[in-house]
This record gives sequence, C-alpha cells and structure tokens, in this order.
Amino acid sequence: MVRRRAISAGIATEVGNHTSRATGITANLRNGGSLESAAVMANHASTRTTQLYKRHRENIRLDEVETIRM
Repeated sequence: MVRRRAISAGIATEVGNHTSRATGITANLRNGGSLESAAVMANHASTRTTQLYKRHRENIRLDEVETIRM
C-alpha cells in the first residue's frame, strides 16, 4: 500500500511498509521514547531487535532497511 501511494504521488525513492515502520521507531527513539515502549509499539518480542533502530545519531540508509525480509 505504501509503495503504491508513493508511486502515485510521484515519489521516485523506493519505499515500503517497513520503511515507514523503521522511520517511526527511529523517530520515537530520537524524540526520547524508551526502548521498551518502542519495542511494544513495534510488537518486537525482544528489545534486542528494537536496538537495531537505536542508531539515531546516524542516518539509517534505505538499503539497510530493505534488506529485512519477513
């Protein structure tokens, strides 16, 4: 759905649901949200998974996010 909407809006960068999810988690952590609450919101079984997004001092590259396949 996200990809389809981005294409119809003329956005050339490839995005998807996980891109939005990663952006939300990163923004939450960057704005002072706790790792534990971000893990709950992301439905992660472990905060270790959520810690992958805790690189808020660096930019997470889109190609890194898109390597995650569910």
